[in-house]
Amino acid sequence: HPPEAIPPLEQIEFSPPNGFQRAHSSVPPGTWSDDGAQALVLLHSLLACDGLDLDHFAKGLSRWRSEGFCAVDGKVFDVGIQTSAALARLAAGTHPTRSGPNGERDNGNGSLMRVLPLALWLQGSDEELARLAGQQALPTHGHPRSQIACALYCFWIRAVLEDASDPWEDAERRLRAIATTLSYPTTEVEIVLDPVNAAEPRGTGYVVDALWSARAAVASTSNFEDCVRAAIALGNDTDTTAAIAGGVAGAMYGLAGIPSRWRHALRGSELLEPLVAALLESKSPMPSTSTNAQNSDSHPIKIATVRVLNGRIGVTFCPGKKQRGAMSGDWD
Repeated sequence: HPPEAIPPLEQIEFSPPNGFQRAHSSVPPGTWSDDGAQALVLLHSLLACDGLDLDHFAKGLSRWRSEGFCAVDGKVFDVGIQTSAALARLAAGTHPTRSGPNGERDNGNGSLMRVLPLALWLQGSDEELARLAGQQALPTHGHPRSQIACALYCFWIRAVLEDASDPWEDAERRLRAIATTLSYPTTEVEIVLDPVNAAEPRGTGYVVDALWSARAAVASTSNFEDCVRAAIALGNDTDTTAAIAGGVAGAMYGLAGIPSRWRHALRGSELLEPLVAALLESKSPMPSTSTNAQNSDSHPIKIATVRVLNGRIGVTFCPGKKQRGAMSGDWD
């Protein structure tokens, strides 16, 4: 829908107002589209393989297209033109590193819309995050611009989770820091980072505009609901812009920041909840197995007192907090 056809902000809900012509009228409200399905395919593959296995991931994408894998009710709709062409090449036997069209005009937002789980799952270095973000794009999007946009988005999510004062600026810094190492073409980096992209966000299917449109929605709002509505209000590729912006807003405001009426109306919980639980389990810190770890049995808490006027002040010493062997980690 063009922006002028989108309902007023306050009327943007799971169920649109009467008279609004839905793009997929047979799909029940609360059903995720290709954005959510492909993101779950990626998350499933990361958890199943304990890493990014392109063959496994590509097979998951093919299963989504042919079987409805990770799609609500097993029904697939709203498949992007470029993604459809790439999946046909995969089905014909093309390797996933070469199946994604790689011309300059082959820079749709299909790989960007699904990459969020990687940023949530990976605990490795910035270089590894950017490299894997680009690799997960390859089965459907082979041009470096799409890969760079995916890396920038993952850095944006990471910066939010690390509570950076300006997450977007921090993400740009991280991208420039690893660009040479990962052999990103300088011209492509500058195209993705060019601030002129902020002048007129349009919510289109072009990967750079999709990313900057999401940034506009995040920057102009202060809560999850308003952010998603602002993304949708841009019109055009509304589900994808909202998915990209909503990923950042979710990282910023947490589960509690998502309106309960939206969470309760979301369909497909039987697909989503086991994957989310597995993701959270994979992120849980492992208990220390070091025989040198210090605890209250080996190093009991000591209390000393200091006489002050007519009384005493107790001073508690927590041993090991400056030491790497402490079970709770070293403190600065």
